Amino acid sequence: MFVVGLTGGIGSGKTAATDHLARRGVTIVDADLASRAVVAPGEPALDAIVDRFGAVLQDDGSLDRRALRDIVFSDEQARRDLEAITHPAIGRELYRQIHTSDSPYTVLVSPLLLEGSQKEMVHRILVIDVPPEVQVARTVARDTVPEAQVQAIMRAQMDRERRLAAAHDVVDHGPLRHLHERLDALHETYLELAQRHGG
Repeated sequence: MFVVGLTGGIGSGKTAATDHLARRGVTIVDADLASRAVVAPGEPALDAIVDRFGAVLQDDGSLDRRALRDIVFSDEQARRDLEAITHPAIGRELYRQIHTSDSPYTVLVSPLLLEGSQKEMVHRILVIDVPPEVQVARTVARDTVPEAQVQAIMRAQMDRERRLAAAHDVVDHGPLRHLHERLDALHETYLELAQRHGG
């Protein structure tokens, strides 16, 4: 299976990109969705999070993601502890989804694709890029969180220069029409590469 890793900083437009590729029939494996699945009630990772961080549950027993985010993005050790709990489980779930995909190629979308071992699952890296000030404005508006928290999340992610240096392909997320045109051209490239790769 030929796998394209799609990444970008918070608020860069990854969802707009994957929504378009999904409409072209491409299987999207989403690390954020996998990260939610592995901390669902009854999953071992959720028990480990409660053991480490205490009462970070909502009334229905599900993870209070906002409360946990407040903790880990203000405490570097807490963030590392959370990653040690969740990353192995997320990796197993991503691997499972990639290897059950039946589209010509598969896109693994992850904000932390380049920071850890997820990059080893992909053959090519596509970065969706916008300036940092656009990331901040979009995320504050979308998530109604303080700008300082967005800045903390951005600091936890790979910096823009290193992310761009790691990319095989870069799409600047300006107007949607431009994004879609660039993705359509890349889609044809990826179909060719997948065929050469052997499906």
